[in-house]
Amino acid sequence: MNNQPSIQRLRRLRQTKTFREIFQETSLSLNDLCLPIFVEEGLDEYQPIESMPGVMRIPEKRLPYEIERIAKAGIKSIMTFGVSHHLDETGSDAWQENGLVSRMSRIAKQTAPELIVMSDTCFCEYTSHGHCGVLHNESVDNDQTIHNLGLQAVAAARAGADFIAPSAAMDGQVAAIRQALDNAGFHHTPIMSYSTKFASALYGPFRDAAGSCLKGDRKTYQMDPMNRREAIRESLIDAQEGADVLMVKPAGAYLDIIRDLRERTELPIGAYQVSGEYAQIKFAAMAGAIDETRVTLETLGSIKRAGADIIFTYFALELAEKGLL
Repeated sequence: MNNQPSIQRLRRLRQTKTFREIFQETSLSLNDLCLPIFVEEGLDEYQPIESMPGVMRIPEKRLPYEIERIAKAGIKSIMTFGVSHHLDETGSDAWQENGLVSRMSRIAKQTAPELIVMSDTCFCEYTSHGHCGVLHNESVDNDQTIHNLGLQAVAAARAGADFIAPSAAMDGQVAAIRQALDNAGFHHTPIMSYSTKFASALYGPFRDAAGSCLKGDRKTYQMDPMNRREAIRESLIDAQEGADVLMVKPAGAYLDIIRDLRERTELPIGAYQVSGEYAQIKFAAMAGAIDETRVTLETLGSIKRAGADIIFTYFALELAEKGLL
């Protein structure tokens, strides 16, 4: 009799493609992805974003065509970012009935009513100084900004936005937006809060895409990337204030935060694979250093595996149109 201990052979379940598929623990589909888009008013031609290969600013007049293309590809949701030519110190165009925020939601819903439109709710693309709210003495005024966020949220909801997605990183913004929406009769409009948003160096290409004129940084209102406990506290506070979905941004460098949050809440969790993460993959692939498709799917899969229910990624349309998901 052989008394040697049996070897645990994990390779038994990896020996064929079918074996690997049926025992795969995490799956990824188009339902998991949301496509962020940049829409510029007054633009005649598509504007390539050099730091984000394959991504362009969409001329507002071409938005219906792009919405049809996105919906036809099978994508279920988009996040809208505007590139405004009507900047002022408060970002007031963002809460006008016919401002760019409202027009983007209105056009998208009229073109593809089934497409979920998430309206990024912030002021950095609409202020002349590039900060996310009202500046007083070179500091963002938290309480005036959250009042204005409520105005923007109501304008977007009236235009048809399915989700309000506050990214300004102001204290109390979720409660203020929830109250504003409820007071305006939008009780059923959910809030997806950028609830844990880090002051990350990975946002650089986004600022090119959005035409940011920011001087300085946002470290007084976005989170220190080294703070793990505070990251969870930020999201749990937003949950208490009434957020329907929480978000961690960026995603790839903060998988531990996504997992920590998943273990602390039953709310759906979003994660944003930001512009710098996208650019790293694109430029590495262009240099021949990696297989773009495999790395893209691996990184998105890791975000899903960590606990995210929805992933915001600039790869969504490319994956959809190539039939990779």
